[in-house]
Amino acid sequence: MRASFAAFLACLLCALAPAADPTLSVGFAEEDVSPKVGGKTPVYIAGFGNNRVATKLHDPIMARAVVLSDGTKKIAWVSVDVVGLFLPTVEKVRAKVKGFDYVMVSSTHNHEGPDTLGLWGKSNFTSGVDPEYLTAVVDGCVKAITAAEKKLTAATARIGTAAGPELLRDSRQPEVKHDTMVTILFDGPDGPLGLLVQWNVHPELLDSKNTEVSADHVGYTVRHLKEKYKCPVAYFTGTVGGLMTNLGVPLKDDKGNELKDGTFEKTEKYGIEVGKLAEKAVAARQAVTLTPFEVRTQTLLAPVDNNLYKLAWGAGVLSRSMYLWDGHPTPKEFKEAKDPSKPVGVKTEVGYLKLGELDVACIPGEIYPELVLDQIQDPADKGADFPDAAKEPGIYPQMKGKYKMLFGLANDEIGYILPKRQWDEKAPFCYGLKKAQYGEINSCGPDVAKVICEAFKQLATK
Repeated sequence: MRASFAAFLACLLCALAPAADPTLSVGFAEEDVSPKVGGKTPVYIAGFGNNRVATKLHDPIMARAVVLSDGTKKIAWVSVDVVGLFLPTVEKVRAKVKGFDYVMVSSTHNHEGPDTLGLWGKSNFTSGVDPEYLTAVVDGCVKAITAAEKKLTAATARIGTAAGPELLRDSRQPEVKHDTMVTILFDGPDGPLGLLVQWNVHPELLDSKNTEVSADHVGYTVRHLKEKYKCPVAYFTGTVGGLMTNLGVPLKDDKGNELKDGTFEKTEKYGIEVGKLAEKAVAARQAVTLTPFEVRTQTLLAPVDNNLYKLAWGAGVLSRSMYLWDGHPTPKEFKEAKDPSKPVGVKTEVGYLKLGELDVACIPGEIYPELVLDQIQDPADKGADFPDAAKEPGIYPQMKGKYKMLFGLANDEIGYILPKRQWDEKAPFCYGLKKAQYGEINSCGPDVAKVICEAFKQLATK
């Protein structure tokens, strides 16, 4: 009788015991995707004006991949040192890698690398994209993901943050900075396996006259951190709209001389300073549980009201499909459009990942800090075009995890995503300015923020 009761009790305890925790494993890898400069096909540098032809390669353009597994699901994150990649390009990467529950391909939004979107060719009416190079970027992403997957190793993770407002300049009023860096250090049995860094700035310190292909400050940041921690480093861009820039950030050399924008000296100094900020975040790290994984995505249409974008699409400068827009972001059928004069939208994707205690937003463009941090101006400036527009739901308030992180330009580059009540194309202009501020010219339109933010809210509340 006693033996039977003991056996029964043992079985009961086994049944009530929690299942074994999912096991985190991680792998890092990188692939050189630098263009060939000086050949028959010109390399147009993206990010400022047209016809900026590259004269040499200063430092490599890289694709850096992080593969994560919780023992059941497997995801990949890739960041490329280019200005942006459209969703159709990302879909080509996804088609070549198998067995993943989610693949996110983003860019650092580098303004000193090859044109991968088409807007910076010889003229406004010609694309700056070399199709062969874009294919090489896709292949490089695939190679980086494949190599990182092969390196999957059981890991523990520690997350840290640090604020660096002095390393950002908001070039558009009102001044709202997303100045928090996020780092995740992954450790294995024999030491660090890799470091993920997420920071919110345009890599554009080399400015508009530079003709040497470069990763801007990102290459220097990664090099500094590799030397510090003796492990791979993957750098991801986050909230860069609004407009978060490193141009105009005051920096001095070791002798106290002010460094100038548009120079490699200042770009290297800035990259190192960003690396030092990452060191502060790593020093403040805390253990974080990143399992289990939950992936939520939504494919949708973002309305395109920007006539310049429509003209570029009609002329073939922007090489991607547009779809008929009837006011519904998630139509039953995405019907391809042919006529730029009709209401159209661009098919894009929003993602929400729950990795244990960490919530991750994947936003397909350059979102303004106001939308991420829920700091939209209220009341709107009297010069705004839509001062009575409803406030879009903030991204971070929808995220209930202990920790938060955002990947910008995730799986697409649809331009600036700004609050509708801060839209300001028509006089009188906000803040008493004599002309419109920069931003709207590179946005699909004033209703994009509502579509993106509401789609994310729906994903977060499922």
